[in-house]
Amino acid sequence: MDDSKMVGGKVKKPGKRGRKPAKIDLKAKLERSRQSARECRARKKLRYQYLEELVSSKERAICALREELDMYKQWCLAMDQGKIPSEIKALLTGDDQKPPQSSSNKTPKNGKYHQNKTS
Repeated sequence: MDDSKMVGGKVKKPGKRGRKPAKIDLKAKLERSRQSARECRARKKLRYQYLEELVSSKERAICALREELDMYKQWCLAMDQGKIPSEIKALLTGDDQKPPQSSSNKTPKNGKYHQNKTS
């Protein structure tokens, strides 16, 4: 008997399954490969630029926070010596140059709002 099989009324010959490889123009295949490589390098370059900008902004934020921390340390040292820094006096007396922020616009950490009862 023959090694071929009957499937759905058609005779199938044994061998590899799937599609037969189409004959692709070698030059077109190489050009697509080069184009894909160019696009990959461009995406990689953009990704590195984005990451460098992200690192730069984080470093600036860290520097600003360190300066703020140093300022608070100096204030604490001054208060330990019995001196009240002029910045704290301004904050306490309301002489600060920034307009006071309304607490109604801010959401507390727990997400709940507290209402003042004045009855």
